[in-house]
Amino acid sequence: MTEPPPTPDRHPDAVESAAPGGYLEPVRAAGTVLWRDTGRGREIALVHRPRYNDWTLPKGKLDEGEHVLVAAVRETVEETGVTPRLGRRLATQRYWKSGWPKQVDWWAATPAPGTTAQFTPTAEVDAVEWLPAAEARARLTYPSDVRVLDDFLHGPAQTVPLVLLRHASAGNKNEWHDYDLLRPLDEAGRAHARAVADILAVFGPLRVVSSTAARCLETVVPYAAAHGVEIRTEHTFTVGVLRSGAQAYDPQAARQTMRALVEERQPTLVCTHGELVADLMAEAAAQTGAPARSRWALRKGAFWVVHRDAKDGSLVAVEHHGLPG
Repeated sequence: MTEPPPTPDRHPDAVESAAPGGYLEPVRAAGTVLWRDTGRGREIALVHRPRYNDWTLPKGKLDEGEHVLVAAVRETVEETGVTPRLGRRLATQRYWKSGWPKQVDWWAATPAPGTTAQFTPTAEVDAVEWLPAAEARARLTYPSDVRVLDDFLHGPAQTVPLVLLRHASAGNKNEWHDYDLLRPLDEAGRAHARAVADILAVFGPLRVVSSTAARCLETVVPYAAAHGVEIRTEHTFTVGVLRSGAQAYDPQAARQTMRALVEERQPTLVCTHGELVADLMAEAAAQTGAPARSRWALRKGAFWVVHRDAKDGSLVAVEHHGLPG
């Protein structure tokens, strides 16, 4: 879905979502810096919009109830014909448009392996060109798009995602009288697990490492099934309940396992319990050189994504996501 550019005489990141009458929920949009390596070097995809006679990066508004990650992929497909695999998160743009605050979230992206571009000119986008970075920068019509491209160019192109997911809703544990590790997802949790599978598909195939608890395994089964990957169970990521009702888990053992996963530098999805999220994220942050953070908590079904430089493993971006609605 194409749209008018931001007001050119305003810096896109210099406004807040406030108005004289109070808070205004921003209009959300998502886009990508789509890149590929060729014999000519690295190239960037730009789209031409005949309505405005401009050259821009692919982006557009979120559909009702759509997750921002899914929107970034959909808009890229619609405007370029390329199915992308998302990489690191880039800087968010915020600006006023027609009296309303707007927020555009950006990701680096590459054509997904095994896919073929199928661009069809439309009234919204009538041309796509792949250009060397310097030429793309010069061709872009709006300074705001140049800033997004510069953000991409100033960091690594090849990155590796580590996703830390808290299991989806599994009912009230106080109403479950069987062995706690057998407690399954409830109806809402099963729906969330299916939604998470669709959302995480934007990062391509990830190896899956899960707590041994049924509620964690059921959270990642839809994703694993969709991508044909096995689920590795990990006891150290598991929170059990003793007969006394006390919880049983070992944060230090969990951190040691997380440290090993980070060092392996493979695209990975970890599913665990709320009690271990802070320890696991603190370990991932420490191993990638991230600054300390006081709060890493996740709601059920929500996740963190840690993006690392594929070459040296250093941190390049961290993002948090819940589920729509």
